[in-house]
Amino acid sequence: MNHFQRPNADGSVFGAVHLGYVVVQSNRRTDWRRFGADAIGLHVDELDGGVLRFRLDDRACRFLIQRGPAEDVTALGWQVDDHTTFDRIIARVADRGVPISEGTAAEAALRGVERLWRFAGPKGIVQEIFTVPVTTQEPLRMLSSGWVTGEAGLGHVAILSREPESMRGYYYTVFDSRLSDYIDENVSGLKMKIQFLRVNERHHSIAIANIRGIKIDPIRTRVQHINIQSETLDDVLASFRRVTDLGFRMAWSVGQHTNDRELSYYCVTPSGFELEVGWNPIVIGPELETTWEPTTYQGISIWGHTPVGETVLDKFAQFRQAVRSLSTPEITVSQLAGGLPRGTPSTPTTKPYASSEQPVSRTNWLPI
Repeated sequence: MNHFQRPNADGSVFGAVHLGYVVVQSNRRTDWRRFGADAIGLHVDELDGGVLRFRLDDRACRFLIQRGPAEDVTALGWQVDDHTTFDRIIARVADRGVPISEGTAAEAALRGVERLWRFAGPKGIVQEIFTVPVTTQEPLRMLSSGWVTGEAGLGHVAILSREPESMRGYYYTVFDSRLSDYIDENVSGLKMKIQFLRVNERHHSIAIANIRGIKIDPIRTRVQHINIQSETLDDVLASFRRVTDLGFRMAWSVGQHTNDRELSYYCVTPSGFELEVGWNPIVIGPELETTWEPTTYQGISIWGHTPVGETVLDKFAQFRQAVRSLSTPEITVSQLAGGLPRGTPSTPTTKPYASSEQPVSRTNWLPI
């Protein structure tokens, strides 16, 4: 339990929710094993049925790789600190008419939790909540020396959205998310505002990049990237070298972000979405929380994070003309998107830069 205001005191669940695990569906089991264990340096367990689980800490499961054709993230698992908070979240969802179902015992066991409940989420990513994770005393067998989880949760997820206010409203309604800051970015002439939402002390657990005006998603996958946080800079650089040496594609070079100051790189997973491996971001603990004001930053990175090889935009440009008239609505959960109407204004505060801190301009789809 942390020191944030407890949910039974003010009705908020903020601070009592943490990203617990990620579920991926893929038929590239061999590639995922090499990527997770040999390149990134995670602990891997091989289960029956071609299932892989990656560990970062004493939790039995942080990444679940299941057989299937999606080649994408299919679910996010959120740990809830206590039953009062859990019941409050369930009530918010059910009272707005969104169906909720309990996962089977087998599904819970695969995810390393005692019980779980699930409901619909934006872009078709199922949201799963649980209270009790399964831990193990089995020593970690991994190349990395350690990963930062704890009160901050597993890491964060970044999503491109044509309905950003709806998505922000969803996480506000369900988890009482708070806005950490914005980044304004120009991507090949498209002005994009990225929103960073926190649900605990991690600077952000959800990043939402506004791509309104584009008729189709520029990337195939539901998520743009998943982030995990290394304990040491040496581990970040060592994994960067392993990813490159083993032939996995690097998307963005090592760099440092403007808003949370995390130093990181981005590589492409076997399923096509990106994994950000980072180090030392800002933590918005209880003292900072009381005075934190959202800020608008100009540009994603202070330095680095330059594209490596073929980018998403290169591929997008090849078929954009052919599908210019195509309009496929983005999946939203309208019942849970209230409270933040379209056109919610941004904060007027803009973060200035010292002369040595100039944001990097972008010519393609960016790491967020």
